[in-house]
Amino acid sequence: MIRSMTLHLRSSSFVAPLLGLLAACSVTNPHYDPAKPHHRPAGFQNNYTAFEPKGLSDVVSWQINAARNGLPPPPQTATAQVPPDLAFIRANAAAGAAMRPAVTWIGHASVLAQLGGINLVTDPMFFERASFSRFVGPRRHHPPGVALQDLPRVDAVLISHNHYDHLDEASVRALNAQPGGPPVFLVPLGMKPWFVDQGITRVVELDWWQSYKLVTPAGVAEVVFTPVQHWSGRGLNDRLATLWGGFAVFTPDCHLFFAGDTGYSKDFADIRARFAERQRDGGFDIALLPVGAYEPRWFMAQQHVNPAESVQIHKDLAAKRSLGVHWGTFALADEALDAPPRDLALALKEKGVADDSFFVLAVGETRRLPKRGE
Repeated sequence: MIRSMTLHLRSSSFVAPLLGLLAACSVTNPHYDPAKPHHRPAGFQNNYTAFEPKGLSDVVSWQINAARNGLPPPPQTATAQVPPDLAFIRANAAAGAAMRPAVTWIGHASVLAQLGGINLVTDPMFFERASFSRFVGPRRHHPPGVALQDLPRVDAVLISHNHYDHLDEASVRALNAQPGGPPVFLVPLGMKPWFVDQGITRVVELDWWQSYKLVTPAGVAEVVFTPVQHWSGRGLNDRLATLWGGFAVFTPDCHLFFAGDTGYSKDFADIRARFAERQRDGGFDIALLPVGAYEPRWFMAQQHVNPAESVQIHKDLAAKRSLGVHWGTFALADEALDAPPRDLALALKEKGVADDSFFVLAVGETRRLPKRGE
């Protein structure tokens, strides 16, 4: 598909991946700042390992090997689902400063986070396909854990990057039209024009380490955009033209980190060091970390962590607890849809991390968290 050459290939027609191979960033970066190492005249780049697209031979080799070996294998079990606890979600949303920190897994990288008296949604994906088309491309294996119409009013939407499984046009349009007025969309540098083209104007672009503050019933929430190792691209000529990243969210009662999509890098140790002063009483209360779409490693390692690397990120961040996301919804790589939780359990054991410190949820399940300091 036109997302470019490295992902989601077998799930769409064969023509689109070939078109993606021809993609190259041919734009001028209007935000270019030569003082910032991740800025380029024609786009952006990672801090530690430069993104290098695979060649046609690599793509064909991956696809042939997957077809020859029947990959991904069928899942042994369906992704677990539970009815959402809408009574709690709605009551919590109405509680103001008395809100209990909580996270609800909607599916893939989409999470409803309730903290500091506000409701946040990460990388909203509520529709059928992660694609430029509603007729081809990766198809979801389960409905969203919380339907769009059942969400409380969302105060802010965090968009990590512009790949189709993280930025869905229909989903952001629906959130922008929610009753009570649109949320604020916090997006990477270079992405605001795309949102404006969709009629969405309450948009704040952020470069790495820039922040945005929201006044909340519990005080002030600060959202900081952080580096991660990934890339961007949505069409034929925009590879690396917009930025990508994660988000650190600080409210009086909860510190949350959302990694978006990422390969493993020293960025996470940098994040811990950057926020050490404000986290003297401990690291992030909850980190939302990807654990899926990681095989084969020779193809995916530069852009997607495997569960063992995700556990290392958990440790690098000194997170008190982490939720594994980015699995079980779309078949994007060679591992089975249900493999990530099994591989995560092995990694936790090997790295000496308690099971209850890094967990997965059923689709629709809510995990209530202690308030910071409790």
